[in-house]
Amino acid sequence: MKKTTKPEFPVFLQELTEQDCALVDAFFSEFDLYFLLSKAERKLFRLDFEAAIMLLYGQGVPMQEILSRLALSNLGGFYARPSTVWFPLDDAAKIYPISMEHGRQLVFRLAIYLKEDIIPELLQMALSFTVKRFPSFATTLKKGIFWHYLDAVKKHFPIEEEHDVPCQPIKVSLSGSQPFRLMYYKNRISAEFFHVLTDGTGALIFLKALVSEYLRLCGVTASKSDIWNVNDTPINEEFENAFVKVEKAETGSGFMDKPAAQMNGRMVRRKPCRLLHFKMDSAELYKTAKEHGGTVTAYLLMQMLYACQAATDELTGDIHIQVPVNMRKFYPSKTVRNFSMYCGVRVPIEEIGGKQELIANINAQLAEKSAKDKMREMITAAVNLVSSIRVIPLVIKQPIAKMVYGFLGEKIYTTTLSNLGVVNMPKEFDEHVIGMDFCLGAQMTNRLACTIITCSGISTFSISKMTDDPTFEEKMYQLLTNDGITVEVEGSEYYAR
Repeated sequence: MKKTTKPEFPVFLQELTEQDCALVDAFFSEFDLYFLLSKAERKLFRLDFEAAIMLLYGQGVPMQEILSRLALSNLGGFYARPSTVWFPLDDAAKIYPISMEHGRQLVFRLAIYLKEDIIPELLQMALSFTVKRFPSFATTLKKGIFWHYLDAVKKHFPIEEEHDVPCQPIKVSLSGSQPFRLMYYKNRISAEFFHVLTDGTGALIFLKALVSEYLRLCGVTASKSDIWNVNDTPINEEFENAFVKVEKAETGSGFMDKPAAQMNGRMVRRKPCRLLHFKMDSAELYKTAKEHGGTVTAYLLMQMLYACQAATDELTGDIHIQVPVNMRKFYPSKTVRNFSMYCGVRVPIEEIGGKQELIANINAQLAEKSAKDKMREMITAAVNLVSSIRVIPLVIKQPIAKMVYGFLGEKIYTTTLSNLGVVNMPKEFDEHVIGMDFCLGAQMTNRLACTIITCSGISTFSISKMTDDPTFEEKMYQLLTNDGITVEVEGSEYYAR
C-alpha cells in the first residue's frame, strides 16, 4: 500500500476544530506505548492511522466515533512485546516447503466480494487489528536442522493492490517475509496462503474475521455471530498440531497408488494461466444434484469425470479425482493449522457410462474412502512418513520429499475438487456481501484444479488452468447447462485487470 496522504496530516489538523484537534492529540499521545518496533516500522503504522482518520473524517464521521473505531486498544499488546514464540509445522505441512520446486509453491486463495469498492485505508487497519488474533499467521518460515518451522514476527503487514494473476509464489525465503498476502481490487478482497500455514478451513476463519473487522471500521457491526472476535485472547488449541489427536490405525495406507490418466493440454510457462468462475444459484444446484441422486460434491465429480474424459486423448487408464476431507468433522478442533486429508474417486475411462450408474459409483466410493477409519489409515501413513525422515538433516531430506511428493502425490491424480461448503455470514452483512470464490494454485503435473464454495446463495465453481486447452471448461459448461442450471461465467487470463 502506498504510504502517502493528501492532504498531509499536519495540514489536516490545522483544519480541525480545537476540540477535535485535542482529541487527536490525546489519541496519539500514547501511540508509541503500543509498539516495540523500529522507528521505520512505527512510522508505517502511524501513517496507516493518519490515513484512516482523514478518510473517515472526509466521509463525515464525527472525530470521537473515528477514534473509537480506531482505538489503540484494538492492537492489544501484540506489537508492544518482543517475538518469543515459534510454531513447529503440523504433520501435513512438513512436506510442503521441502518438496517445492524452484518458483513453485502450494498456494491457494479465498476471495470475498462486497457491494462497494474496497477502501484500502480501512482494509490496512483491519489487517493490523486482525493479525494479532492469529499469531501463527504473524510468522515467517525458517529452516531448522531437521525441519522448517514458523517463527513469530512482529512487523507491519502490508496489503497490496492486486495486479497479477492469482496464487503466484510467495517469497518465503526472504528474511521476515510472511507466508500469506492480502490484496484488493475494486470490490474484491483476496487472501492467499502458502499451504504450510493453514488449510481452507483455517483460511476461511481468518478471512471472515478480517472482513468483519473491515466492515466494523466502515460502521457495520453484527450483533451476534460465530465469527472470531479479533480482540479475544488466542488459546493453544487454535494453533495445535491436531493430527496428534488421531489415534493410530493398525496399518497406514492411502499415499501409494498407480498413476492416473492426465489431461493432454500443453502446460504453459505461467501458472495458473486462467482462472474461471462458474456462478450458479445454490438452491438450483442443490436441487439438480438431488435429482441425480447425489450431493453437490458427488454431482460435480460426475460432471468432472465426463469433462476429464473429453480433455484427454488417453483411451485407457483411470481418471482419479482428489477430494480433500476436513478432519475436524471426525476430531473436533479449533485449530487454524492444517487438519485435512483427502480421498479419491477413481473410475476407468472405459467404464465412464451413464449418469445413474456413474453417480452411484461415486457415492459408494465417497462413502467408503472418506470414512473415519480410512482417514485414520491415511493420517497414520502420513505420520509414519514424517517420522521415518525426522532425524535426517534438512539438506538431505529435500530430494527425498520432492520424490515422494512428485511421484506419489500429483501423478496418482488427474485433478482435484475441493469443496469448502456453505459460508454463513451475519444478517447485518447481507446488504454488503455479494459472494465468495476459492481457488487452488499451480500444480506440477495436473492440468487444472477445481474448487467450490457457497456464500450468499451463490455457489461458485472455480477452475484454475495450467493449460490454454479450453476443452474441460467448455464441456463442464455444456453439461451443467444441459441439466438446466443457469451458469454465469467470470474470470479470464487477465484476472486482475
